[in-house]
Order: sequence, then structure tokens, then C-alpha cells
Amino acid sequence: MTETTIPLSTLTKQLNREQTEAGFQFTTLPPLSLYIHVPWCVRKCPYCDFNSHEIRDPVPEADYLAALFADLEQELPSVWGRKIISIFIGGGTPSVLSPETVEQLLAGIRARIMVLPNAEITLEANPATVDSVRFQGFRQAGINRLSLGIQSFNPEALQTLGRVHGRDEAIAAIEAAQTAGFNNFNLDLMFGLPKQTEQQALDDLHMALSFKPPHLSWYQLTIEPNTLFHRRPPPLLPEDDDLWAIQSAGQRYLAEQGYQQYEVSAYAQARRQCQHNLNYWQFGDYLGIGAGAHGKISDAHQGSIRRSSKQRHPRRYLETATTPEINAETHYLTANDVCLEFMLNALRLHEGFSAAQFEAYTGLPLHRVSNALQQAQAQGWLNYIAAEQSYLPSEQGRLFLNEMLELFMSD
Repeated sequence: MTETTIPLSTLTKQLNREQTEAGFQFTTLPPLSLYIHVPWCVRKCPYCDFNSHEIRDPVPEADYLAALFADLEQELPSVWGRKIISIFIGGGTPSVLSPETVEQLLAGIRARIMVLPNAEITLEANPATVDSVRFQGFRQAGINRLSLGIQSFNPEALQTLGRVHGRDEAIAAIEAAQTAGFNNFNLDLMFGLPKQTEQQALDDLHMALSFKPPHLSWYQLTIEPNTLFHRRPPPLLPEDDDLWAIQSAGQRYLAEQGYQQYEVSAYAQARRQCQHNLNYWQFGDYLGIGAGAHGKISDAHQGSIRRSSKQRHPRRYLETATTPEINAETHYLTANDVCLEFMLNALRLHEGFSAAQFEAYTGLPLHRVSNALQQAQAQGWLNYIAAEQSYLPSEQGRLFLNEMLELFMSD
């Protein structure tokens, strides 16, 4: 990512040009979430392409906390009067922070912007960095939801994935979270691991569901650019037919156990969907603070939608925290950008989207995408529910999601 500061005059000219093309007319603004990135990890996993940095020196918690507050304060003028519906502290490994730092962080956020009393507040945690005392501290600090990065309960798979925890640590972390009083938590699991059989994938699901998690993220291992696995791919990855068999068997089992698949890789018990991620997928707004954090903010007055990202390297982020240079990249979306991005997110959801939601969240009339919608229906990829004026992907549409999205690229 290019580290650059865009002059205000350039931004103003660009904004005016984009407004002319887009013409966003918001009658109401989307819900607003807050994402906080903690970029440090005990060890960088070979499959991870997130902005994470292995801990080599003590984490500068006090300095990073001050930088987060300075970052947020620069964002506040763009969201005056709006309320935060959810907070997600991700990484990296946020659980390397002390509970005291997390408590100060949440208190400082509430002092600067309104957070709804019932807001979902999630902390990502690595089983190797937590115990029951630490979980209790996070809960007292104001965290009301955990996301535990388990990935697998198979010792050989964990070693191949470069995880710093083993099977016993994973089980102990889940039990510690429950003992600390967390009744809202997610478990992250992968499938399609090297040498993994269908039965081994199901064994992971059986073990995970034995703890009755309200939410499960179950997703396929993918080889991403800029990762160690991309440079040195692991041997014996399952073939496509094997992956399909694993996915089908796992989805059947999860459905039998009462877990609703509401997104491509997200499963939940009734009414336990992740509200923060739903806001992403429904094209809601979100502030992003922290090293490498991304944000999306709609502005009804200017008729614009702005995307931005912060400096990625922790050292550079700390150096620029009180200056406009903290923004590594800023751009305003065109109408075509917005239509495609909305569909990229909304069509991941099994419930799809309504016409009213599209118009409210994009500030555009639905006819901007009418041709693509009609083509997707003709292909049998999209169903229209007249009573609700909503569109939802069919089972075939979920299988051909990329092909369906291409229709909106050409539209």
C-alpha cells in the first residue's frame, strides 16, 4: 500500500468529481460500527495475510492507546451525532493487550463517541495468550463477545498451520472463556487443511460443537499472496472433489445441530449472528482505527462515500498518529464502485437484501442495477420475493457467486 498524504485541494476536486458522477442521495445513514486493529502476534502464521507483526520487543501498550485515541479524534468530525452499534477489536492478536489497557481503551472510546448500551463488543483471542483470570479481566473491562482462533483440534494440523497453541490449550481456552461468564463467543475453524480427510474435518466440528458455541466461523484454507504458504505451498492439500465432500458433509452436520448458515462461512444458533460482521455485509458504515485499519463512511451532506486506510506498520502508525499522515490512503467511491461493493457483500448473505436497503445504504435508485438483477434471475442465481421486495441468492447462485458478481461489474 502506498504511504502518501493526499492534499486537501486534491481531495476536494476528486470529491466534487465523484459526487457529480455518483449523486448519492441519502435519506438516512447506515448503521455505524468501530473496528480497532491490534497488529501484534506471538508468531506470524504461514497462511495469514492480515497486517500482523511478530512480537520481538514489549508491546508499547500506553503509546498505542494514545495513538488510537488520536486516530479516533481525527475521524470524529465525519461522524458527529452518530452512534456506534458494535465494536470489534481484531488483529493480529488483541488478547496480547492487558485487560487494563482494554478497559482504558473502551472508556476512552465512550468518552469521545456515543456507544449504544447494548452494543456488541468483540475481542479476538489466541488460545496461547489467555487464561481464566485474563478472560475475567476482559469481561470486567467491557468485552461481551469473544472470537477464539482455534483453527483445528488436530495436533498435526495445528503444527502445520504454525499455530502457537495445541489441542489442550484450545480446549482449555474455551472452557476458561465459559468459566469467566462469556455466553456469547465464536470459534474459528478451518477446513481443507493439508492431508485433511472428511472425517478429520468432521471431528473438528464435533469437538467445537461439544462446547455449544453460539457462533462458528468455518472456512476453507486459502493460499493468499504475501504469505509463507504462497511462497512455499504446503504439500497434500485436498483436491477440489474432496473439498466439496468436506464442505457438504460439514454443512449437513451443522444444520442438523441447529446452526444456520447465514453467510458463506458463518454459522450461528438462532438470533446469535455476529452483528458487527452483519453490518459489513449489509454495506453499513464503520470507522477503522489502528495500524492498517480500513474504514467506510457515508456523508449525507456531501453525498459521498469515503474509504480510507491507516498506516500499516506499527512504528509508522505511532509516528503519524497525531497528524493527517496517519491516513495511508483515502478515496471516494463512484456509483459503479458502490453498486459492485454492495453486491460483493450483500450476496454473501443467505437472506440477500431488500430494495429499500439497497437505496438507503447506497443513496442510489435500484434501477442502477436492474439489468444485472434481471440477468441473475434469468440464470436462476437470484430469487425475488415480491411480498418483501427482496432479492436473495438461490442455492445455485451461492455456488456461482463469482459469476453472478461479474454481471454487476459489466452493469
